[in-house]
This record gives sequence, C-alpha cells and structure tokens, in this order.
Amino acid sequence: MENHKTGNITSWLPTSKKEVENRGWDYIDVILFSGDAYIDHPSMGCSVIGRVLEAKGYRVAIVPQPNWQDDLRDFKKLGTPRLFFGVSAGAMDSMVNHYTAARRKRSDDAYTPNGRHGARPDYPTIVYCHILKKLFPETPVIAGGIEASLRRLSHYDYWQDKLLPSILSECEADMLVYGMGERPIAEIAKQLKSGTKISELTNIPQTVVSLKKECIPNKSGNDDDFILHSYEECLADKRKQAENFKHIEIESNRWNGRNLWQLTGNRVIKVNRMYPPMTETEIDASFDLPYTRMPHPRYNGKTIPAYEMIRHSINMHRGCFGGCAFCTISAHQGKFIASRSKKSILKEARQITKMPDFKGYISDLGGPSANMYKMHGYDMEICKKCTRPSCLHPQPCQNLNNNHAPLLDIYHEVDTIKEVKKSFIGSGVRYDLSMSSNKDPKINKINRKYNEELILHHVSGRLKVAPEHTSDRVLNCMRKPSFSLFYKFKKIFDELNIKYDLHQQLIPYFISSHPACTEEDMAELAAITKKLNFHLEQVQDFTPTPMTVASEIYYTGYHPYTMEKIHTAKTPEEKQGQRKYFFWYKPEYTAEIRKSLAKLNRYDIIKELFGSNHRKQDNKYSNKKK
Repeated sequence: MENHKTGNITSWLPTSKKEVENRGWDYIDVILFSGDAYIDHPSMGCSVIGRVLEAKGYRVAIVPQPNWQDDLRDFKKLGTPRLFFGVSAGAMDSMVNHYTAARRKRSDDAYTPNGRHGARPDYPTIVYCHILKKLFPETPVIAGGIEASLRRLSHYDYWQDKLLPSILSECEADMLVYGMGERPIAEIAKQLKSGTKISELTNIPQTVVSLKKECIPNKSGNDDDFILHSYEECLADKRKQAENFKHIEIESNRWNGRNLWQLTGNRVIKVNRMYPPMTETEIDASFDLPYTRMPHPRYNGKTIPAYEMIRHSINMHRGCFGGCAFCTISAHQGKFIASRSKKSILKEARQITKMPDFKGYISDLGGPSANMYKMHGYDMEICKKCTRPSCLHPQPCQNLNNNHAPLLDIYHEVDTIKEVKKSFIGSGVRYDLSMSSNKDPKINKINRKYNEELILHHVSGRLKVAPEHTSDRVLNCMRKPSFSLFYKFKKIFDELNIKYDLHQQLIPYFISSHPACTEEDMAELAAITKKLNFHLEQVQDFTPTPMTVASEIYYTGYHPYTMEKIHTAKTPEEKQGQRKYFFWYKPEYTAEIRKSLAKLNRYDIIKELFGSNHRKQDNKYSNKKK
C-alpha cells in the first residue's frame, strides 16, 4: 500500500470545499477540471497549469475525475470561479486511454487510483464543457490538454470512423488552448482579471477561437494568415483534408507561424500562431514551482500506475524534431527543443533523493526523445525560416548541432549526487541522432562516447529503442531511418555487452499496419528479427490519432506532402493478417502463417521461420485462387 502523506494538506492545490476553507479563501479565481487523478508533478499538465497560475497570484482549485453521471455535485461543489473554468481530458487522449487499436475497450486506466476503469467518460473535454456551460452559462470555459489540442481543427476520429470538425465546435468552450499552455493561460487570466471579456480575446498565441465567418481574412497566403479548406469541403473531398494537413503541420512547427482559419458551418475557427519556444529561464520557472511530486492525500492507500512510472523520473526538455509520421509530440510541443538548465535539473534530482521511498535509483533522465537535450541549429536564423517537419528525415539536417556533450555533462553531475546510486534513461533514445555524422570530428567522438556511456552506465537491464519496422519503404513513410542503422547500433550494443560482460537486452519497438505496410513487409520483418534472435515483445498495431501524418494517410488515402496514393490495412482481417507475424514463434500461429506465406509464394520465408521441412499443403495453398 502506498503512503502519499507528506506535509500539510495545503501543500497541494485544494480539491474540496473543506480544503478551500482550510486556506481561508472566500473566493476562487480558477477551477480546473481534469480527467486524471490529481498528481502534483511537473509531468502532469493540469498540475502545471494550476501551479503556474498560483505563482501569478491566483487562487486555483482542481476537481479531478468529476462524476458526470450523478446529480453533478462535483461540478457544483466549489461554486463559480471569479475568472474561468479550465477543462482537460487528462495527460493522454481519452479514446487512446479507453480503447485498443482494435477498438476494444480497455479494462484499466493508468491515470486512475488502482488503475480502475470508468472514472472518466469518452471525450471528457466535450462532456465536462457541456456540463459546465449548462450549470454556469455566464462563466468562461477554456479547454486545453492533449485531447483538445490535437482536435483543434477538422480531424479524423478513428473511433467514430469519420471526419469531425474542430472540437471547439462541439464542446461549447469559449476558447481552446493548444500545446504547452503556461504562457497562453497566464495571459488569458491576466486579461480576464483586467476586465477584458472572453469574447474579446481573439489574438492570444496558442489559442483557438470560434468567430463569425465574416471575420475571415480577405485573402490567404499573407505573412500572418493562411486559409484552409473548409470543414465541409474536406468532408466532401478527402484530398482537401490531406492538403490541409500539410499546412497545419508546417505552421505548427515554424518558429513564427501564421494564423490558420477554417470555415466550419456558419462560423470560422481561428488557430492563433504558436508562441516561440520557451527560453531556458521560462521553462526553468515552470519546473521549479513547488510541486509536492506526490498524488493528493485523498488517494492515500491507493496506487496510481502512471505515477509509479514517473515518481523518480526527470523530464529535461520539451519538443521533438524527429517528426515521426505516427507521433503527436511535435503537434503538441513543437519541433524546437526547449531545455532546462543544469541547475534546475540538479535541483529536481536532489528533491527526488529526499523522497521517503527513494532507494538510490533515478528511473529516467529523459524527455520526449531522451537525447535531444540542448540541441538546436548552428545558425538559428536558418531554423527560424525552416518549414521541414523533421530535422532527421529523410537525412539529418546539416544545420543541426547534434552534440551530446551537454547531455553527458548532466549524466555525470547527477551521478555525483551522494544519494544517487544510478541514473537510468527510460524514455526513447534516437540512435540515429547519436550515430549521425557531424561535420565536427570532435562532436562525432563525443557522440560515440555517449552511446558507450548510455549502454555501460544508464541501462536498467533492458535498453528500449524504436526502429519501428525493417522495410525501408515503410520506414520512409514513417519518417524513420533505414533499418541498416539499427544493425550498426546493435553491433555497438553487442560488442560492449560482450566486452564488459553486461548481459543486457536490446528491446526493439515495432508497429504493424502502418500506412504503406503490406503483409509481405511484415513477413520479412518476422524473418529479419528471427535472424537477430528477437522474440518481439514491444509491438503494437498502428492506431490513427488526430493530427498525425499517418492518420491523414489512413483516412484520406493520400500522402499530404506528395499526394501519392498509399494503401493502409484497415479491416480487422487485414490488421490481424499483419500482426500475426510478430508472433511467428508461437505454435498457435504456425499453421495460419504458413498458409498466408504460401499464398504469397514466399516459401523462402517459410523456410527461414520454420525450417526446410515444410508441409505438402504449402503448395496447395498457393494454387488456390484469391
């Protein structure tokens, strides 16, 4: 049983009327509603927003996982805030949280005490906003978080299997904040406090508003605005949705992007450009706020699985310039890296060592991609004009400084802390980044040292990496490097393990049914990974999530950048036809796989997987008409 009691109840933001009274408050400025349990930790978005507003002098309360099915007392219990309600579905998209890639309901929820399922509805952003607007029609409601952020414009919803308009059209919120919300939410609070009406806040960066359609600019393509195809046009023509996405992704990743406009019904959705990346001072200020790093005491005696993953971890930066086709990180955090100072990171590390359950091991010194800390362009003026969605694909950018020295410095400094026995890298490492050639030989030497130190000192028995596939054609669609690079990294890993008798495992991640992937590609993946002596564990079917290139390809059939037609496995039969190759070594799949390979006329793979004594019926399968 967990004991989360530490300090006074007032160390956390209040979650009940009694806790508000304990603080002697006679009013609340902002009330935040979250689909997650309240964990007061810098990795949890709702806690970050609450602490940021608190630091600005506002009185903030949090209502975690309100009951939306009873008399709605959870929504009423704290009354009306002076400024606004904030709504977030939680740290992950509710539909990904609730359903598997096969659309089967999950039985657990990592962000709920004891992993209990059912503590939040599907689409909490919509449900919570509807309730609040019904109960408090005059009070501003602002939506934010992953779910709202990635649904800020027309998007394909895999679970309903249809194109939906901006979530702002459906949830009744007055405004939407997208991306990392510290700066926009502080500005909104400041403006509302000064007496500005919510309807007048139409130009704050990283916000989305719904306006009268007459507000749309006269022309597109100027320095400030870009007009997308309307929702109705996209609904009628999938090519237009694909065309839209290219501009959405480009503008989301630019240093100084343009405002995006999309007509939807008799309104126009305006997505205001992003703020430039946070400075070191700004991101430090967010991470250095007085988090308890613990779940609220209301959960005393209960375990929250998501917290167990992060309790002794440190997030060192935000943003990711990998641009993987299936990933939403850059859509939410941007591609430019905002890194914390060494001082801030070490301060958090020392804070972790003071936790009563700390046993000497920091579980992760990482970030969205663990080894992008402090990385940026040599010439930032080039970066500020760049529209590439990825700095690594199809080839690493020549302007990218991939020096891993600042990262090694952090590792060394953390490991000198007396109470720290070992620090691990638990988040994903981009081995293509550490292995890509730099024009400076000194940096190449440092990066080789990084790979060695990572493997020798920062692996907790198993190092997880993400080649994602073995087919270079599929990898190109994924915006991932050639599988040949994985061979090179594995060689380094194996040599160091043999030399130092480490007995570590290399655990690769793979995805099936990704756009451009065929059954034959998966069969070849099985054969290749068998040769490498892998029995695959970290595998998943591709799940289309809003605001990714891969999801747009899945829905429209077109690649947004080339308008090339690309096939994607969609039916349950097609998906299972690909997924089974992950498990070729399990006897229950043998007959099915042999049959499928015979139909594909790939007896060479039958031989590679199952040996040369294949059965006579293999020939029989191939002769049958499809």
